[in-house]
Amino acid sequence: MIYRLQRKFILICTVSVLTVIALVFGVILVLNISSMNRNMDMLADRVSEGGGRFPGSMTEKPHPDKIPPRNEQNFEFITPETPFSTRHFTVFFDKQGEVARTNTESIYSITEETAIEYAESVIDDQDARGWIDNYRYKVFSTDMGTGVVFVDGSMSRSSLMQSMTIAGLVLLGCAALMLILIFLLSKKAVKPIAESYEKQKQFITDANHELKTPLTLILANLDIAEAELGKNEWLDDIRSEGHRMTELVNQLVALSRMDEEGQPLNMTDVALGELVADTVAEFEPLAKERGKTLISNIDKAIYYCGDEALLHRLVGILMDNAIKYCDQGGEITVNLHRGRRTVLTVENTYAAVGELELNRLFDRFYRADKARKFTGGYGVGLSMAKAIVEKHKGEITAYKKDATHIGFKIVL
Repeated sequence: MIYRLQRKFILICTVSVLTVIALVFGVILVLNISSMNRNMDMLADRVSEGGGRFPGSMTEKPHPDKIPPRNEQNFEFITPETPFSTRHFTVFFDKQGEVARTNTESIYSITEETAIEYAESVIDDQDARGWIDNYRYKVFSTDMGTGVVFVDGSMSRSSLMQSMTIAGLVLLGCAALMLILIFLLSKKAVKPIAESYEKQKQFITDANHELKTPLTLILANLDIAEAELGKNEWLDDIRSEGHRMTELVNQLVALSRMDEEGQPLNMTDVALGELVADTVAEFEPLAKERGKTLISNIDKAIYYCGDEALLHRLVGILMDNAIKYCDQGGEITVNLHRGRRTVLTVENTYAAVGELELNRLFDRFYRADKARKFTGGYGVGLSMAKAIVEKHKGEITAYKKDATHIGFKIVL
């Protein structure tokens, strides 16, 4: 149990850390892409404003008097060097949609034919801006018709990729360090629960030793009293309660042992269909005695690799619980079939099913007066059933079949 709790703690913390890391990485990526697109759009705007060139001639160096001081250039994306470092080309169309002219003098790798192909592929798009291959484009209007400017963004994209790779590696490194810390601190985090659990186990063990002896003496003295006084209802009540107390102590000890880590199961190839059918048959007289109908639909050919003794106890717990739950004159239905996995369901009539807190039925000692009016129950059986199923790596759930039926489903 403690090991499972520790694993759950590590899993939750790991998922939380990775989620935060992923969100941080996503925010950084979005902000960087947005910044890159904004900068590329600024370049495209300058080229479109210059009629296919940057304002002024990029073949001529700017006059030294027009260059701003270096400390004023640091915060500007477009500097006097930008026209000489930006690769771009422009295609103009007349009002009839025919190519009027092209400008590819600022890029080496694009020919006029390729430039026209790019322009024709985006001229009819609804978006005035976008990406095609490694080029950021802008569609703009001119006096003569329409122009499309393309700015080479390969360097920006490469720089973004490198930056995000570095950021990703840094974040993964931080995540790895945090996960190591989580693993190292997990034992300390669950230590109070482990100590409480050990005290609980010790209490159950001590209670078992302290209660068994007086219970044995009480039942032995009852036999002597009956031999001398004869049977009567008071002695029968004492005997009944003595047996109930003995059963409760045994269940508590069994449940405590089920929770112990590392307890090996006696795994064998079990004829599960036959086991379920035999167990149901054992409870049939009790069901008839209490006026309840028992219906079964069991595939006896089903085999399962598990602990036969525990599986027998599991079915017995569910049958005993169903008979206690079932309303007078109601029905108990047991189904066992195999699809991808083996599925066992036990359903019974229960008029107050709407009052049940299904998520708490497997809690130890849970017996809500308005919801679980069983006779002879302790609130331990279903907890033990859950422990047995989990030992076999299975799942057990409670469900409301309809307004008057409750069921338990086990998937193995």
